[in-house]
Amino acid sequence: MTSLQSTLGDEPGIADELAANQREISIAEFFEKNKHMLGFDSGARGLVTAVKEAVDNALDATEEAGILPDIYVEIKEVGDYYRLVVEDNGPGITKEQIPKVFGKLLYGSRFHAREQSRGQQGIGISAAVLYSQLTSGKPAKITSRTQSSDEAQYFELIIDTDTNEPEISREETTSWDRPHGTRIELEMEANMRARGQLRDYIKHTAVVNPHARIELHEPSDSFKAERATDQLPAETEEIRPHPHGVELGTVIKMLGSTDSHSLSGFLQEEFTRVGKKTAGKVLDNFRDRYFGREMAWEPTAEDEIADAVSEATTNKAAEAIEAFASGIAEGVAARDHLAHHELEAIVAEIADGIAAEHGTFGETARQKAVEAGWSAIIESREGECYRLVDAATSTRKDEATIEALSQRIAAKFDDGRHRLTRSDLEEYVARAADMTQERDDVAVGETARENIVAEFWSAMKTVPDDVPLAREVASDRNAARDLVAAMRETDIIAPPTDCLAPITDELVEAGLKKEFDAEFYAAATRDAEVHGGDPFIVEAGIAYGGEIPAEGSIDVMRFANRVPLVYQRGACATTDVVKRIGWRNYGLDQPGDSGLPNGPAVVMVHVASTNVPFTSESKDAIANVPAIEDEIELAIREAARELKSYLSKQRSIAKRRKKQDVLATILPEMAEKVAEVTGRESPNIDAALARIMNNVQVSRVTENGSVKLLVENHSNTAEDLDVTDIVSTEPSDLSAGTVIEMDGEWFVKWSPTISAGETASLEYSVDGEATFDLDVSGVETAKLTVEQ
Repeated sequence: MTSLQSTLGDEPGIADELAANQREISIAEFFEKNKHMLGFDSGARGLVTAVKEAVDNALDATEEAGILPDIYVEIKEVGDYYRLVVEDNGPGITKEQIPKVFGKLLYGSRFHAREQSRGQQGIGISAAVLYSQLTSGKPAKITSRTQSSDEAQYFELIIDTDTNEPEISREETTSWDRPHGTRIELEMEANMRARGQLRDYIKHTAVVNPHARIELHEPSDSFKAERATDQLPAETEEIRPHPHGVELGTVIKMLGSTDSHSLSGFLQEEFTRVGKKTAGKVLDNFRDRYFGREMAWEPTAEDEIADAVSEATTNKAAEAIEAFASGIAEGVAARDHLAHHELEAIVAEIADGIAAEHGTFGETARQKAVEAGWSAIIESREGECYRLVDAATSTRKDEATIEALSQRIAAKFDDGRHRLTRSDLEEYVARAADMTQERDDVAVGETARENIVAEFWSAMKTVPDDVPLAREVASDRNAARDLVAAMRETDIIAPPTDCLAPITDELVEAGLKKEFDAEFYAAATRDAEVHGGDPFIVEAGIAYGGEIPAEGSIDVMRFANRVPLVYQRGACATTDVVKRIGWRNYGLDQPGDSGLPNGPAVVMVHVASTNVPFTSESKDAIANVPAIEDEIELAIREAARELKSYLSKQRSIAKRRKKQDVLATILPEMAEKVAEVTGRESPNIDAALARIMNNVQVSRVTENGSVKLLVENHSNTAEDLDVTDIVSTEPSDLSAGTVIEMDGEWFVKWSPTISAGETASLEYSVDGEATFDLDVSGVETAKLTVEQ
């Protein structure tokens, strides 16, 4: 049977025919056919994505200009289409830039900037324009006015998908009532089936942007989120990449384009947190990998070194040889252990030092002295190997085994400088261990081998050889790989965080309080970490109880660089982390001990980074990066611990209140019985209840215009109280505290700290008849007894 391969060559010109059909594809043309990749895969989702891209741009623009955002979003049904209008009060866009910003994909100012921003790729808003023109055939209408302009610029445009360039159909100046800002109007094929996601996006945006005012008007409803703070996010500064996590290909590219000649200069100029000292540490680690380390041996006797050097030195006067040999021997003897390069340094130092008195010792004489001295030093290497093997292996290894293994390792160091890379050392140890196992029938396991390698490696010394130049490393993949490994293993300070603008735990709580009527709030902001050379910060917040629905799973709000992630919840690292946390430990019900817990709670997670690793171009979900997942979990657990403490306290208070209710029912009946039997008046039930329950009791005693508030702490801990007595006449003779008059009433205030078992007396006077209204705060209601 004739194969296709054998007949393909019989048809001349097929390769030319295939080549003729190949052509370059415009990025706009690509996304025209793959708009689902950008989040425009349906009319419902397309509308939400368009709103998201426009609002994100508006927030970025206003914040960069230092303006508190006022954003207006309007959606109207117009015939067969929906009209979307988004306005902001930002600084506006210049006339020259408007067509490129809205009519050219992959056009933007933030892609190469290593600092936090909502948009980076320059795709979002232009993709919305592309979706609009594809589904409605109508151009985008853009109005923008800069702060310094008397009039606004108006454009109508579409994107030429063949060239990825804007095609302007109308351009003019116009009047606009906004002093500055930008407005975009799009018509598109859409529907409101994703109304819930749209509202969630606006509401969640308001949570993580508490400084923004956002107004949404849709065909059947409207929504307005007022700002909760006038504090703008911290300004960010662009930084250089951090050495930890930068990939090999990126480093090779950086090496090829750097202006630095030396590796030290390259490290200091191209990376953040790398100064001269840190660069030196990186280069030492690089030397270990690129050149290897040299084994350092314990020196032999001083006279043996002197004799060996003397015998190797010729054509010199006896006095000169003696001075040379004894000087080297003394230098060697001063060291506990010596590597080959250190011996070379000692020989050079002695030769230079005696040159004035005894003449020059040239390179040949120095080299012979080094060889002779080194031969004498390594005579004792078996003993040194025995010491290292013995220190690295367990006590179960007998002396004969240790000796056999150490001798075989020592035999590997047979000549030369004894310079090895770690992989060479591992091979030495493996061969010696295999031979010991084979000939002596003694197993040397993997752990023992690793320990021996580690012991020898720590005894070896970094060499002082000059490292290659940056351009030489750029053209040597193995050298570049060694440099990347050296950077990763060097302890380097975490990157600066001024490139990031986290919300902060205080404003996370403020945002949650603004949008959720709950009974408890907690938030946590982690310190910066690094992934792929990019710093990131994770924040988490929890709202619990109150008006939050108790039925079903908790609500998980996901954010990246202050942008809500509305879709692909199940494909997001944040959701995965929330599901694998054991929420029963924190007081929430979690059926099966996995998955989303149930209960009246909202959990929000915000990842701020100079480069968030999304799963796709639509930026709907965060990728499962272990470093980021770890920080998400730590942030959630930090906030959840506060929830656990709160719920535990609430359960304790509930039990206390139940006990107090039972006592409040029983004690009056007991008091009546006691009064009947004894013929006395019924005792003060409130006082008795306060003592039994270990409560804080506040009571008032009034006599002849003197008012005394007694605060008795029956609990086991000190309590800080705020006591306010509202009086209808002006008080005087205060023992402490303050008085504030308001609308004909006087507020007498104290803030006492009452130790356990102690009583405080708060006193003042009034003239004539007066009414009182006592208010006490600072203590849980269940732990407080107030007698008016």
